[in-house]
Amino acid sequence: MLIGLAPLPAAARTLLVVGDSLSAAHGMDVGSGWVALLGKRLERQKYDYHVVNASIGGDTTANGLARLPRLLAAHQPAIVIIELGGNDGLRGLALEQMKHNITAMVTKAKARNARVLLVGMQLPPNYGNHYMEGFRRIYREIAAEQQVGLAPFLLDGIATNRALMQPDGIHANAKAQQKMLENVWPHLRPLL
Repeated sequence: MLIGLAPLPAAARTLLVVGDSLSAAHGMDVGSGWVALLGKRLERQKYDYHVVNASIGGDTTANGLARLPRLLAAHQPAIVIIELGGNDGLRGLALEQMKHNITAMVTKAKARNARVLLVGMQLPPNYGNHYMEGFRRIYREIAAEQQVGLAPFLLDGIATNRALMQPDGIHANAKAQQKMLENVWPHLRPLL
């Protein structure tokens, strides 16, 4: 018997965020982004998770789907947050393909025994009602079909407030990051 050796702490589980520029803290220090704030909250509240932010500015659902198998193998996450689709919508890409890509990402994550949270996005009205509504509906449909969590709109309470947006009108600024975390947190907490 060895005396004086403390048992090794259990390895933290991984929470993987696969997103676009909104999760990659575009235009600001990455440490002030909502994903970094999530990591700090998990630590402060004694949740045993290590956050890996695999978000890339400009990423589409097709790019996310292509990157996901490698990310799942490398990090073996317990939870995967998927925050993609905004760039698909801004480029007017086919909604059916977007739905297919996100569904495939959810399926791959669940096949690795990860719990999944989708983070929804909405488009500005200049894309037309039919496309805009179809885009918004995709997240609800996938969440229901795949039985995964859904944070309906990452920029809820932010997108229409110029004081919380960067000059491009697309990206939230540093002041909005805490609100973005609050838009995700109640939907993530049950998965922890």
